[in-house]
Amino acid sequence: MAHLLNVSLCTKIPPKPPLSLTKPSLSIPRFLSLSRSRCPNPQALILNKQLLEDFAKTGLLALLSVSLSFTDPALAFKGGGPYGSEVTRGQDLTGKDFSGRTLIKQDFKTSILRQANFKGAKLLGASFFDSDLTGADLSDADLRSADLSLANVAKVNLSNANLEGALATGNTSFRGSNITGADFTDVPLREDQREYLCKVADGVNPTTGNATRDTLLCN
Repeated sequence: MAHLLNVSLCTKIPPKPPLSLTKPSLSIPRFLSLSRSRCPNPQALILNKQLLEDFAKTGLLALLSVSLSFTDPALAFKGGGPYGSEVTRGQDLTGKDFSGRTLIKQDFKTSILRQANFKGAKLLGASFFDSDLTGADLSDADLRSADLSLANVAKVNLSNANLEGALATGNTSFRGSNITGADFTDVPLREDQREYLCKVADGVNPTTGNATRDTLLCN
């Protein structure tokens, strides 16, 4: 009995682990955590702080970039083609010289183009929607598939111009224009405009070989 008691007294009972009073950690991304338990190294703490600052700067720059893209009005009005470095939509371009230029699909919507010079210009698919071309020179111009809807084309020089497939719907007016040698093949025209143009139509287009009167379907 004494022997057994001696053995039990000499046996070490392992202590119970202390209770943890630490609050459960929040689910914060590791690279954003500044906890000393995860980053005991002071250099690591400095690195994490730098990452936070860089992240904030990147977000600010992104917001600034988006803001500029919406506030710069020129970004929304640039035309296409080689002349696209300048704004040509919704502008006053009175008397501007575009002669001989390649202006394919250029955007001239709602612009004032009075007395502008487009002689010999390549204007395939260009848009003159609701623009004012009064007195402009479009002689020898390639206007195939151009949009002249609602445009004022009064007193315009269209001699030898090629307007195959161009749009001229709405209140497009050709009053007083020179259409000698112009090609109006497949151009949709109001009946009153067609009748007026047929009264002054003559000549043959030097590029297509089509007679102006034939392209207007004049009787």
